[in-house]
Amino acid sequence: MESGNFGAASTVVLIDSDSRRRAAISHKLAGSGLHIEPFETVEELERHWPRATMALVHDHGDTLGEVVRIVAGKGEWLPVVGFAESPAPSRIVEAILAGAVDYLVWPIEAEGMMASLAKVRERARTLGNARIRAAAARGRVERLTRREREVLAGVAGGLSNRRIGEKLAISPRTVEIHRANMLNKMGANHTSEAIRIAIEAAVVD
Repeated sequence: MESGNFGAASTVVLIDSDSRRRAAISHKLAGSGLHIEPFETVEELERHWPRATMALVHDHGDTLGEVVRIVAGKGEWLPVVGFAESPAPSRIVEAILAGAVDYLVWPIEAEGMMASLAKVRERARTLGNARIRAAAARGRVERLTRREREVLAGVAGGLSNRRIGEKLAISPRTVEIHRANMLNKMGANHTSEAIRIAIEAAVVD
């Protein structure tokens, strides 16, 4: 099998609680130029987070969505590919909406898997910069408390501290404090930068 689509340093994170399936997938990808990092659980992945090209995640329970959320929280973008045996079409749609870049039906032949992962890699190169910025922005916004996010929404809407305070039933001085904390947590030097981050994170229009 050719490994021309992937560099020798390319690492694929494989998350699957089934040891036999992990072994079978690792075997199929052996000699492909990919380095497979197998993990049994998301918790294990979090403890030993590698530098990776993409993540191949068995779609069971909320595992796939959890991986997408963790990646976003790290302020970086890692293409996530879901897979399952005989998934319902609605399940595939849910996975894509949750943030998966692609979805594979297991079992799959080695050639088919390599072709699909190569396409994901190319798509990642195309979408990479925008997704990285969006993931980084979401990571910053997720540091905020609920009230700080409400203040951010008001600021993005062009409201003054007084108007934000009226909407949230708090004083303008309290709004100022939340606003300062918001900027600090987001690493923003001024309000316009915070608004740009919020737009990139898709939390405001």
